[in-house]
Amino acid sequence: MRIIIIEDEKPAARLLQRKLEKLGLQVDTLLHSVEESLQWFQDNRHPDLIFLDIQLSDGLSFEIFEQIDIKSAVIFTTAFDEYALRAFKLNSIDYLLKPIDEDDLEIAVNKYKSRNQALPNLSLDFDMIKRMLVNPVEKTYKQRFTIKIGERLKMIPIEEVECIYSENKGTYLHTLDNRDYLIDGTLDHVETELNPNQFFRVSRKFIIPLKSIKDILVYSNSRLKVILPTYKEDEVIVSRERVNDFKEWLG
Repeated sequence: MRIIIIEDEKPAARLLQRKLEKLGLQVDTLLHSVEESLQWFQDNRHPDLIFLDIQLSDGLSFEIFEQIDIKSAVIFTTAFDEYALRAFKLNSIDYLLKPIDEDDLEIAVNKYKSRNQALPNLSLDFDMIKRMLVNPVEKTYKQRFTIKIGERLKMIPIEEVECIYSENKGTYLHTLDNRDYLIDGTLDHVETELNPNQFFRVSRKFIIPLKSIKDILVYSNSRLKVILPTYKEDEVIVSRERVNDFKEWLG
């Protein structure tokens, strides 16, 4: 099965790729814009399945279908609500609301696999779609964490986060005042709630914000070591496979 992902937020695209790999599926290509996708479809054999974000950095992904006759099955990955999606009238396999749940992803993939007959051509009502998207749903990201401490709830603004890490099957928040708090959810889930322009998943264990980076050192095996203001419990290492993306994220 040939799969591609079209998603303008590169960390979100890579996260979806990793989730698909956990299901034993290989992603051929990651595309990040309408322009890049149009060029790719002109030069490559169309895939079996596309994971498609609706709103890309340079326009709506539906513009791809206006110019290219795509026969691939489509699973939408979107922040739009269910009512708006019904109005698109697309012959897609399924859609997944962000943040993408791994169980929902597996169900959508299995639904695709269960279809044996050829899919009909995609049929789009572009005028209707554009009317629906005059006031698109803005992507919103977490602004604070709510932590339960005994019988109290403590709110920690996102600006006070120094890093987020996993340890002993728990997920922890480390703040700039050198305190640690146990939070709900896995590191994978928390990653989807954070602004990818401000936060980066440097390894399986750590997510760090740009503003908390004190220094960056060259480390062994082509890796990088990040120095944070107060966190000293463990070395924060950018894994080798994420070094290039990390450098790109730094800008």
